[in-house]
Amino acid sequence: MDTPFAITLPVGTSRANHTGSWRVERPVYVDRLPPCNNACPAGENIQGWLYAAESGDYESAWRTLIEDNPLPAIMGRVCFHPCETTCNRVRVDEAVGINAVERFLGDTAIAHGWSLPGPGADTGTHVLVVGSGPAGLSATYHLRRLGHRVTLVDGAAQLGGMMRYGIPAYRLPRAVLDAEIARIIDLGVEVKLNHRVDDVEAERVEGHFDAVFLAVGAQIGRRVSVPAGDSSRIIDAVNFLHAVADDDPPLLGRRVVVYGGGDTAFDAARTAKRLGATDAVIVYRRNREKMPASAEEFEQALGEGVTMRWLSTVSSFEGDRLMVEKMALNADGFPEPTGEFEELDADALLLALGQDTDLSLLEGHPEVTIDHGVVQVAPSMMTGLAGVFAGGDATPADRTATVAVGHGKRAARGIDDYLNGRKTILPPKHDLAAFENLNTWYYADAPRTRRPELEKVRRQGTFDEVIQGLTEENALFEARRCMSCGNCFECDNCFGVCPDNAVVKLENNRYEFNYDFCKGCAICVAECPCGAIQMVPEKI
Repeated sequence: MDTPFAITLPVGTSRANHTGSWRVERPVYVDRLPPCNNACPAGENIQGWLYAAESGDYESAWRTLIEDNPLPAIMGRVCFHPCETTCNRVRVDEAVGINAVERFLGDTAIAHGWSLPGPGADTGTHVLVVGSGPAGLSATYHLRRLGHRVTLVDGAAQLGGMMRYGIPAYRLPRAVLDAEIARIIDLGVEVKLNHRVDDVEAERVEGHFDAVFLAVGAQIGRRVSVPAGDSSRIIDAVNFLHAVADDDPPLLGRRVVVYGGGDTAFDAARTAKRLGATDAVIVYRRNREKMPASAEEFEQALGEGVTMRWLSTVSSFEGDRLMVEKMALNADGFPEPTGEFEELDADALLLALGQDTDLSLLEGHPEVTIDHGVVQVAPSMMTGLAGVFAGGDATPADRTATVAVGHGKRAARGIDDYLNGRKTILPPKHDLAAFENLNTWYYADAPRTRRPELEKVRRQGTFDEVIQGLTEENALFEARRCMSCGNCFECDNCFGVCPDNAVVKLENNRYEFNYDFCKGCAICVAECPCGAIQMVPEKI
């Protein structure tokens, strides 16, 4: 018996589209680039490992993380997390505590003894890595995973570069540093310490290396001429921090002045306080808005009793009196001398005016372009000298540990391409997941978890870690604050709101549209929390 709603189609008409010819747009599922991923200098799949962490599968989250960064416990402490600055959740309440969760995963891996993935099949090639800071360690790790033999050399007595000799232990405990370095070395890396490379090409030929990666860092403090009666009381801040790391700190006295405004200046001032200085004053020629040090370092230092002298320069240092000239900002916002002076009591002056890189190992190689003290490199990180790559502070980029980790990964892939005769092609990126594509009503207000800190009174005279880690409960909560910007997390919203039952749940993951029934109403787009569906013009 015919139903009262039976439809008779003309002969030759297809049933391929039950919605009729009036649909002009159709919904499609898309994957967009989360702003946190896009901002990460190490190229981490942040959203991916947060997704695993929010289910409590911490090992899976850690293994996703170390696909890009083998030093999560370290970076969870020293990275200044640009990912959080761009986090879309900032416009809802506060950014997801990505850095805190990363540290939790790194610490959990150390506590449970999780091992890095083993090395790849032996390629028969041998790569020299010069420098064991974050860039050198990252390159070493990724090169071993690709199957290349690696010899890691460093001029210091211990591995770690500026992570060991420039970052104080109250920010990066040495047990954490040693644990994550050891995992990389355990992949079968030959290590040579106290080994200085004077000529990169001579070293390459003598060692029969197929390629070289230079990760020499910036470990030479910049000097400035300060008239002084006793020059021994003027100390380079980089050398000072290095001596403290070697447990051989110089005698500074009670009143210490630090000249500079970067993170090294604040590390030096906070370290001086821990060594017994009653007064630690930072003299900086500009104002707070122009100061390059991170806000976190600044606030921590003030809380520990470090004081500031803004818009000031050091003029001379005679006896125990330091002469400081006041500056004033001109119409363009640049500081100019005023001719007004004041005296400060000081027993020592630490210079923290920036750092330079020792590139003498590249002298005599005109193929290499050095501009403003850094090596120019191609997208593959190769210098003008074939087979010689460089990264980290030796190249034009922000001088942070996380940038260096990303350079090491990119250089390892560039070296692999070079050794296999391939041209390096950087992969394309998805479109950015914009806040405007999100439906934030779906996400409940969830204030950011604050990491506990060591009491200020307990910081005096000790290098115990200041910022503490999250508990498992807090880490789980923080991971769940992620809004999965631009990528489906299978919330079932589209499945539930579709009036035509055109959304099909797949057995593996996610969904697909049955366009035979979809009429293009776009309700699914309007209701998708994370902006993972878009309307596209119908094909004619």
